[in-house]
Amino acid sequence: MASSRVAGAGSKKIDLALQGGGAHGAFTWGVLDRLLDEKSIEIRGVSGTSAGAMNAAIMASGYSLGGRTGAQKALENYWRVISDAAKFSPFQRSFLDRLMGHWTLEYSPTYAFADALGRVLSPYDMPTGGLNPLREVLDKAIDFNAVRGGPIKVFICATNVRTGRGRVFRSEEINTDVLLASACLPTLFRAIEIDGDPYWDGGYSGNPSLVPLIKECDSMDTLIVQINPYERKETPKTAGEIVSRLNEISFNAVLIKELRMMALLRRATTTDEGEGGLWGAQRVHLLTSDIMLDLGYTSKLCAEWEFLTMLRDEGRKTADEFLEKHYSDLGRISTYEVEKLLEGI
Repeated sequence: MASSRVAGAGSKKIDLALQGGGAHGAFTWGVLDRLLDEKSIEIRGVSGTSAGAMNAAIMASGYSLGGRTGAQKALENYWRVISDAAKFSPFQRSFLDRLMGHWTLEYSPTYAFADALGRVLSPYDMPTGGLNPLREVLDKAIDFNAVRGGPIKVFICATNVRTGRGRVFRSEEINTDVLLASACLPTLFRAIEIDGDPYWDGGYSGNPSLVPLIKECDSMDTLIVQINPYERKETPKTAGEIVSRLNEISFNAVLIKELRMMALLRRATTTDEGEGGLWGAQRVHLLTSDIMLDLGYTSKLCAEWEFLTMLRDEGRKTADEFLEKHYSDLGRISTYEVEKLLEGI
């Protein structure tokens, strides 16, 4: 349910940090859709990786061209196109997956074959390894001039293959290649070359990076939209569960390090001056859902409309519950305790 809050003296300035995760990015779509309903919330900057990068650029383009409604329409159109294109993908849920009610490809023979093949052959061994069906979709869906000239600062992270370090691309640098680089899984696609350097998925070096939000934006509230769970209570036992957990750990590692640094600076910094003061004073809020704990790694490849809209609705619900509980905390206190990440150090 949309709020009746309106823009004015009490407006809240926020930044967004959007994680990557394939089709799970539809959860982020729902969060953004709900936040855009709030006229009293002003999105100043957004940092995204992989699917988070797509959501960030789509939202910024739509917002620049048509305001809040334009951003909401652009996001829905993008995910609709993704779903329509997925109908022709070889990666489909099997009869067993559907029979068991799983949003996974665990019993898909095509996925199993491609997964096994990917352990032996690289994308450079395949004649289609340099092709990415997302390129045409992004070319049509995003007005990059609108992103560059829009009111929302956009930061996209990709991993430099040569150095292993993350590179953050700013609004004025963003194009289709940058977005594809941010989502380039090295076992599926050849590295994307930008300025003479090859790039892979940004999740390996920042999922997403908080640094540009803190250093280059004037908001002191960062909302992290988490789609890769930090913690799980049970030990993974099956091969699929183990692979899924390994991906979650590796794609969360850098973000957790940044949050730990923030917690340490809060303890150590006695002044609000300088970059250390900015990190220490930043207010952090985490938006996530328990539903992510029930989704396996292979469901990130499932782009059926029913699945995407289920995640969207869960994202809207999560954002709505956050606003009902914590709207008054924005601009005042953190609602996520980064200090607990220091436990065990």
